[in-house]
Amino acid sequence: MKSVQLKRKRLKNLRVIADLHIHGRYSRATSQSMRIEEIARFAKIKGLNLVGTGDFTHPKWLNELQESLVQDQETGLFKAANNPELPVYFMVTAEVSTVFSFKGEVKKVHHVILAPDMATAIQINEQLANYGDLTADGRPTLNLSAPQLVEEVMEISGEVMIFPAHAWTPWFSVFGAFSGFDSMEDCYQDMVKYVYALETGLSSDPPMNWRLSRLDRFTLVSNSDSHSFWPWRIGREANVFEFKKLSYREVVDATQNKDRGKFKFTIETDPAYGKYHWTGHRNCNVSLPPSEAIKLGNICPVCRKRLTKGVEQRVEELADRPANFKPENAIGYIHLLPLSEIIATVLGVDSPSSQQVWNIYHVLVEKFGSEYNVLLDASKEALCKVVDERIAEAIIRVRGGKIRVVPGYDGVYGRPIFFEEFSRNFSRKVKQSSISDFM
Repeated sequence: MKSVQLKRKRLKNLRVIADLHIHGRYSRATSQSMRIEEIARFAKIKGLNLVGTGDFTHPKWLNELQESLVQDQETGLFKAANNPELPVYFMVTAEVSTVFSFKGEVKKVHHVILAPDMATAIQINEQLANYGDLTADGRPTLNLSAPQLVEEVMEISGEVMIFPAHAWTPWFSVFGAFSGFDSMEDCYQDMVKYVYALETGLSSDPPMNWRLSRLDRFTLVSNSDSHSFWPWRIGREANVFEFKKLSYREVVDATQNKDRGKFKFTIETDPAYGKYHWTGHRNCNVSLPPSEAIKLGNICPVCRKRLTKGVEQRVEELADRPANFKPENAIGYIHLLPLSEIIATVLGVDSPSSQQVWNIYHVLVEKFGSEYNVLLDASKEALCKVVDERIAEAIIRVRGGKIRVVPGYDGVYGRPIFFEEFSRNFSRKVKQSSISDFM
């Protein structure tokens, strides 16, 4: 579905592509090379011009941020100290985990925090250190409730913005199937009035969230939650703004006010690409859409253990609107896939990091300036002048929403299919389950 008009008029406004949820090198399962210098370098290649610092709550990472960033006087945001001419700005951000009891059940919810400056981040750290060990992980676990968290950070500064991270993943999210809530109001209680947005995550997209009328007042944002600077991770989801002048306040105001004049659209991977879209069991190669999982009572037909409930099924449980409903004044979106993944799939190469993929990737980025220029703006005719026509066609099909994705499940990423020959090849490797397979 192509819900965003990509042919933009010539505007004096600056197009800002922002990924505000990433992690630094002190987070678990994150590359030790995840430093500001490398993040900035690959953000430029990707086409991002605004990136979250991630993990300001970790003392060592905060020290590195203070050493590696310089404040830009014009925007109030930050730039890499080793290369301030690079057109990549940083916003001070973090993700935290809250674990608490609600009506006799343990709830585990992750939240993204945006701070206007380093001084505010330092004050937030001083306060949150009372509730958990900030040195244990870049994304600390805090022994306080979601409403308490909001209250604590908002008392420090009304400029802070906080919203639930990857709102639908089965674990550690506001609507998670295993430890989440059925509504934003239950989660944040009287502090919900200070929460203006929610993050869709890889396994959901705006149309899935539009099915819940109670979410209409929240702005849907999209970020990568990346643990790596590689371009098939960082910026794989993002937010696109247009401003006359970039600043922290402009970004926050456009988000809080759901300002369609400034917040143009989100970039989403097809939700089927996410690791928890369908219900399933990875160990048994069982993957099921909601209707068939429900018929089986969410029990794996192979090993008889409980299936990992997918995001699509969880949305179905809470939805009060039919599929394809679109609210008035909704911010648009477009489905994209990382360019490296597109190239690797067309070539039949397993890894987007292979040299064969990199060679083609570099040719495209050198020609068009960035990955997002390739994915959003380059015409097929222009693409065909520098790469094989099949790669050009795949890029255009992704942009137009004319591909199919074999849904991800239980920690397994979905797989894109661009052409029928790939569909036949893929079907020999992975078989989607049907309830009839177990009858």
